[in-house]
Amino acid sequence: MSSPIRFLMCPPDHYDVDYVINPWMEGNVHKSSRDRAVDQWQGLYHILKDHAIVDLVTPQKGWPDMVFTANAGLVLGENVVLSRFYHKERQGEEPHFKEWFESQGYTVHELPKDLPFEGAGDALLDREGRWLWAGYGFRSELDSHPYLAKWLDIEVLSLRLTDERFYHLDTCFCPLSGGYLLYYPAAFDSYSNRLIEMRVAPEKRIAIEEADAVNFACNAVNVDSVVIMNKASDSLKQRLRHVGFSVVETPLTEFLKAGGAAKCLTLRVTEPVRTEVHANVSVESRTIRMEGHLLDAGLISRALDLVVDTGGSFQVLNFNLGEQRQSTSSAEVKVSAPSHDIMEEIMTQLIDLGALPRPQEVCDVNTASVTQAGVAPDDFYVTTIYPTEVRVNCQWVRVQNQRMDGAIAVNHTPDGLVARCKLLRDLEVGDLVIVGVEGIRTIRKTESREQRNTQEFSFMGAGVSSERRVELVVEQIAWELRQIRDRAGKVVVTAGPVVIHTGGGEHLSRLIRDGYVQALLGGNAIAVHDIEQAMMGTSLGVDMKRGVAVRGGHRHHLKVINTVRRCGSIANAVEMGIIRSGVMYECVRSNVPFCLAGSIRDDGPLPDTQMDLIKAQEEYARLLQGADMILMLSSMLHSIGVGNMTPAGVKMVCVDINPAVVTKLSDRGSIESVGVVTDVGLFLSLLVQQLDKLTSPYSLAQKV
Repeated sequence: MSSPIRFLMCPPDHYDVDYVINPWMEGNVHKSSRDRAVDQWQGLYHILKDHAIVDLVTPQKGWPDMVFTANAGLVLGENVVLSRFYHKERQGEEPHFKEWFESQGYTVHELPKDLPFEGAGDALLDREGRWLWAGYGFRSELDSHPYLAKWLDIEVLSLRLTDERFYHLDTCFCPLSGGYLLYYPAAFDSYSNRLIEMRVAPEKRIAIEEADAVNFACNAVNVDSVVIMNKASDSLKQRLRHVGFSVVETPLTEFLKAGGAAKCLTLRVTEPVRTEVHANVSVESRTIRMEGHLLDAGLISRALDLVVDTGGSFQVLNFNLGEQRQSTSSAEVKVSAPSHDIMEEIMTQLIDLGALPRPQEVCDVNTASVTQAGVAPDDFYVTTIYPTEVRVNCQWVRVQNQRMDGAIAVNHTPDGLVARCKLLRDLEVGDLVIVGVEGIRTIRKTESREQRNTQEFSFMGAGVSSERRVELVVEQIAWELRQIRDRAGKVVVTAGPVVIHTGGGEHLSRLIRDGYVQALLGGNAIAVHDIEQAMMGTSLGVDMKRGVAVRGGHRHHLKVINTVRRCGSIANAVEMGIIRSGVMYECVRSNVPFCLAGSIRDDGPLPDTQMDLIKAQEEYARLLQGADMILMLSSMLHSIGVGNMTPAGVKMVCVDINPAVVTKLSDRGSIESVGVVTDVGLFLSLLVQQLDKLTSPYSLAQKV
């Protein structure tokens, strides 16, 4: 055979399924036929010998998976990167493969012992030699890729595997001659699929279906125009023939029981080097620090899961566990990502969890100047509800006006440098806006084990109360309301018209009258239906006492709007004696400020309704300043808007019969928020009852 192409194989003398380290081995332990395995291996061996030179490595007893030589290492030219097996069941193979490589004159590079990399099973050269595709996610670590780029002097493209059935890159990905690619897209995450599509032209991408994928059609050996594989559907064979490849099928079912096929059983050891290609890798790494009740509150597991789920990898460098129950822990974690964009995405989320950069690594945030009013620079940092500090001149500076979904502008003032949160529309030309995530940290309350265990009675753990007894939650809310009122604090209510429809209007009126509410936020509808009930005894034309529709009642709300418009304002209607009860009446009589934000669906609207959205938002923000608690009562749109304006530290109670609304607010992540899934009218009734108990003679006697 004159072909310069050479492969390494290992006879299956000791092959068996002795353990389970991948899904294919499940249920197949000691169920492989030794005779059939030998016959199938020989079939592949002889087919391969017809197209290339095949070298053999001596099998070793006790290492049944040595037969899968693709995992011995990765060869390019005279260099080989030796595998570092993830599972201990295969780690004993390493010295035997190393001995063979050295005997053949290769320069052997060895990764750190704690850095898994499984050779040509997870690293496949583009058949044109332009770059190296490297997989990670199950067996090989992303942090091995920079080593591959350096030692082999080649560009490395990182692909993340997401389906545990395809635990090695070569089980679902096969570069072919001529720049073609045979692959199973569903085995990769979206970023990896985009990367593949950027590098391989559409006409050269041969995406296969699951039926071929599970037969390991991608675990094929390509020699020039020949593709050798276990099995392929007729349609796949036709597609390959159409672009100039001939398919040779050889059964390898005994090896599928261990999770391998043709490619796994071979290692190409003659890979030519393109001298014009040089090292390049897009893997980016940063070190973060986390502090707090990392184990008790699950912060460290959430952070590490977040890194992996977003497409990154991690290495815990240091972990100091608190010695006492109330002690906090600290950890330093190296985070790696396959690209700068993914690293930014990971870091943004880690910052939300309270991750800190190492101070010695970052002295200043990165900023870019605003060149168009109301438009932030690309890659600007998007703020969260959590108190935020930014690194300027090697000092941490607190961000003012904290709120969600804004930008951070850093400006020099006569009093010194100031960082403040600004909405996009408020950005001015010349503002220096923070871009990227370097030098940013959020300050979050530390949540202890006791706080999590008692969250049913407190606001110190975000949650949704649907199955818990609502009465218990209401009891705590009532106690908090009483405490806030007694210290002259501030409670803001945002409410929807459902409060009136469910009979909760009288109870909300009572809260306002008794001094428990210091501001009311809503839309045109709650005021209209509240006034309709006060003037006409109906809400949406339904008699509130009898629960039946009133003839012509659907016109009531328009008559009410018209009457108030004639008066010029709600306050005027109250002073003129036209409105004599209800929520809006109590706001006027108790000097409780309110803001009604208009929308396109509003009838009328009432003269007090602010139809300029920007002005309404600004008024909402003004009334929210200094709030100690916000009651969000059955108004999804207004509640979400208020939630976005509210920094962490303000206690929020979201009440809605729709669990999706409550969950949406809880997803902000604030540990001071609680959700109650129930009828808002019932909730308000129970709340008033509980407040009465707190102020009853019996309650006072109990306290004495």
